[in-house]
Amino acid sequence: IDIPNANTILIDRADRFGLADLYQLRGRVGRAGEKAYAILLLPREMITQGDARKRIHAIKQYTALGSGFKIAMRDLEIRGPGEFMGARQSGAPLLRFADLATDEELVHQARAAATLLLDRHPLVAKAHVARWLGTRSDYLNA
Repeated sequence: IDIPNANTILIDRADRFGLADLYQLRGRVGRAGEKAYAILLLPREMITQGDARKRIHAIKQYTALGSGFKIAMRDLEIRGPGEFMGARQSGAPLLRFADLATDEELVHQARAAATLLLDRHPLVAKAHVARWLGTRSDYLNA
């Protein structure tokens, strides 16, 4: 969509779009300096249900220019990160002790500890990876 003078977009069945899609579509209007409007249509029963409601609320909440990172973090909270070492792109993560959305410092500390372990004790690190990832340990070679 590239119509620079458009100031309104109508998105039918907005409940079928992901948060990033809605954010991108909303950003396609109002680029000519005029106030813009994004009208999101969804079935009445979807207005108060689950993830669709959370996505619509996030789009309403983050309206400032440059809200992409906040939208992405909210999308991560709603969908879940999925598998880090696999094909699943949403859902409960494999992490057992950390939440990527709230435990950023813990993740940095764990990465530093892993790097130290790899440098000083590569065989122990390899055995640890094999224990946790099993047959998926080939991801480390990527």
